[in-house]
Amino acid sequence: MATTLEPAKAGLSGTIEPAERAPASDRLARILAPTIIALLVVLGWEAIVRLNDIPHYILPGPSLVARELVESWPVLWPSLLITVKIATLALLAAILGGVGLALLCSLSRWIEIALFPYAVVLQVTPVVSIAPLILIYVDNTLSAVVLCAWIVAFFPILANTMLGLASADHNLRDLFELYGASRWQQLCLLRLPTALPYFLGGLRIAGGLSLIGAVVAEYVAGTAGTGTGLAFRVLEAQYRLNIPRMFAGLLLLALTGVAIYLIFGALSHLLLHRWHESAVRRER
Repeated sequence: MATTLEPAKAGLSGTIEPAERAPASDRLARILAPTIIALLVVLGWEAIVRLNDIPHYILPGPSLVARELVESWPVLWPSLLITVKIATLALLAAILGGVGLALLCSLSRWIEIALFPYAVVLQVTPVVSIAPLILIYVDNTLSAVVLCAWIVAFFPILANTMLGLASADHNLRDLFELYGASRWQQLCLLRLPTALPYFLGGLRIAGGLSLIGAVVAEYVAGTAGTGTGLAFRVLEAQYRLNIPRMFAGLLLLALTGVAIYLIFGALSHLLLHRWHESAVRRER
């Protein structure tokens, strides 16, 4: 029996267009599978609390946490906005500092030798240990907290961008030099496009780390009043043994971290899905 091979679909220009959209069943499975697991965990959690009659100040059930989340929303929402503001400022500073330093290191080997070890020192130093010092020496509390979060988020941007800039194909670099391209042209036309997927990967990591850094800094700062972030609300609920509100605050932080990851994942797909192998979907 003869077999035939179906030709690939070609665009108007005659080039083969990769399959960009996943099958509907695959997209549905990506939504249903985590949802089912989450429902099973929530139902099991609620059943364990009710069957064992566990007090709410030890382990509240999901229903009580949800009710507390609704009742405490006027308190938790402004605090969440403050934490997100801190994380956003830290991430923007990390992007500017990380990409800027990566570009300098890519243009000058001596700058990389002189400055990169200090970036590694910042990465391996626990922010919990230096946050009290930063809060002492920086007068503005918001600036101190943002600086703590920046320290956590800075290195992934720097390291991934440097790796991307160094990953440009050497044959293409030789070709650029053969045609007399300047260093600026090589950077803009070859090295920066090559580094974009690496930068976006580092951005997804740094986005979550900026939130973690903001939470840690808020724990250390321990400031109350109008500038209170969500992390301190969680700590305050712990001191008052208001465990349902503590779980509600932690739930908001977790959902915020997931939202940050999904936003940068969507951005990565938007920028890469037409040309980069890591985002182009293939038919199986």
